[in-house]
Amino acid sequence: MGTLHDLIAPFAVAVASGLTEVYNEFSLQHELGIFLRGKLPNYKVQFERNVSFFFPSSNVAFTKREIDIAVYSLSKKGLRYSIELKYPRNGQHPEQMFSFCKDVAFAEELNAAGFQTAGLVIFAADHLFYGGATEGIYGFFRGGQPLCGRIQKPTGRKDAEVNLRGCYDVIWKPISGSLKYAVIEVGHGI
Repeated sequence: MGTLHDLIAPFAVAVASGLTEVYNEFSLQHELGIFLRGKLPNYKVQFERNVSFFFPSSNVAFTKREIDIAVYSLSKKGLRYSIELKYPRNGQHPEQMFSFCKDVAFAEELNAAGFQTAGLVIFAADHLFYGGATEGIYGFFRGGQPLCGRIQKPTGRKDAEVNLRGCYDVIWKPISGSLKYAVIEVGHGI
């Protein structure tokens, strides 16, 4: 098995080769889930699982309620991967980037609660998610600034914030054409 990076890289190769087609977040979720089922036959791969399924008596107030993709042992004792996905298609760059940050906070919570590896996988064909100005929130996704600490909502009333415990480098890797991907991983597989 290994890291989330190790798991996603061959999926990106399948997308680059045309063997697998992804065109929005829904297709990314399902195609990646199918791919993971083939790679991890001894694990359950499920979509949109509520956190209460895994942590029924938890006192943690999770950032979100649903896990995009959960990979766990048949006994539910081995919580292997929790994966949040993003494939932004409608601009709203700073808002989407803030949403990415919230997903990283959620991944940190899931890792602390018991998932061995948690993370966020972003696919983006819009060059403004990985290139352009690097001030403010853009620096985390365009400028190589480590994603960590307190991040304030960049638009609107600016009344929300995310606090990340760890620091993460957002490294974009090419797939094909303008399509790139990044993996932000919390915890590490064995």
